[in-house]
Amino acid sequence: MAFVCSATWTAQESTADIVLDALTQLAPASRDEPGCQVYIVHQDTDQPTVFKIFEVYDDEDAFKKHGTYPHFEQLALGTAIPALAKRERVFTTVLDI
Repeated sequence: MAFVCSATWTAQESTADIVLDALTQLAPASRDEPGCQVYIVHQDTDQPTVFKIFEVYDDEDAFKKHGTYPHFEQLALGTAIPALAKRERVFTTVLDI
């Protein structure tokens, strides 16, 4: 069954552009990963420092592998996440119903 990560990244007030730039590069690279079905980034229209990331992977192993790729290490861990005020993630699995 597919594994889903729904993340909310809230940038520090002065770093929204840094986070947006990192996500602009991270999203297409993540979509090209084996096992990634969906990688969608949203920006809150009322709170431009809030970004929502919706990710669907073939399984939890594919999601875990996502965190080991150089583009994730550089763009997420090295650039965007240090610029965040808050990071939340919710994990679910797609039901076959």
